[in-house]
Amino acid sequence: MQKLDDSGVELRGCALLTWRREQLAQGGRPIDLDWLLQMVAGVDWSSLQLMRLDPQRCLQLRVGLDRLGALWRRHLRSREPLQYLAGVCPWRDLNLAVAPGVLIPRQETELVVELAQQLCPGVGPGLWADLGTGSGCLAVALARLWPASAGLAVDCSPEALRQAGLNLDSHGVADRVQPLLGSWWQPLAPWWGALGLVVANPPYIPTAVWDALEPEVKCHEPRQALDGGGDGLGAIREIVAGACQALAPGGWLVLEHHHDQSPPVQQLLQAAGLDLVAAHADLEGTWRFAVARRSLQRPGGASRP
Repeated sequence: MQKLDDSGVELRGCALLTWRREQLAQGGRPIDLDWLLQMVAGVDWSSLQLMRLDPQRCLQLRVGLDRLGALWRRHLRSREPLQYLAGVCPWRDLNLAVAPGVLIPRQETELVVELAQQLCPGVGPGLWADLGTGSGCLAVALARLWPASAGLAVDCSPEALRQAGLNLDSHGVADRVQPLLGSWWQPLAPWWGALGLVVANPPYIPTAVWDALEPEVKCHEPRQALDGGGDGLGAIREIVAGACQALAPGGWLVLEHHHDQSPPVQQLLQAAGLDLVAAHADLEGTWRFAVARRSLQRPGGASRP
């Protein structure tokens, strides 16, 4: 193995394949170790296949095997998510910085962006908001989707909001999205009645389900971003209750929810006076999203957020 500089090494494929077998002998899944190789060392799946065909082939790694091995052992020992260890999470067409204290973006949440685009085609909704922005994944994606629109990214966690700010800046959209600290609708008070679109991936896992989650999630990801209370609908109720006041006439709300919450979420949206309520499925056919629109005439009984 040849040292290239302070941040990388060069070695033959046979040496890396031997190292890979040694790491997997300690435990863990090959798919996870290969993900770590790609995200931390820059060795993608195609490179691994080429090494199997030509073990003498030389390749460059961004970090040394000692560093990679230490991260892998830490993962096996503590069950810490690989995304936190690597400091990055691929999501949609983005590489997002993540760290402990911030929810790791999930693949299914990518469909929130697709739904938003369908509801607000063309130049976008004008002014939009992301409630519970976390890493800022939705805010970054929407800002890139609609360069002519302005966004507001809300989170009650200062740590999450700092992480969102880093991602907004690194993807070149910080000038079009304003981070706001606070709970759900409250930081948006100056813009109530003017929001053309609001998206939210709130905590929606029932507490009993959260208690039984795997250690990678329960012991490491922020509980406040996952635990939705007894029935999982606590945060969703707050968001739906304020939607008619905060949305612009004709403005849309897009919610992600738990896999078994579609009927009660639709009932909440209808009871709040929203119209065009509809359910949407994820890529596996599970009803995981709900959309609704504030009617062009505001319901008389709408409460303030």
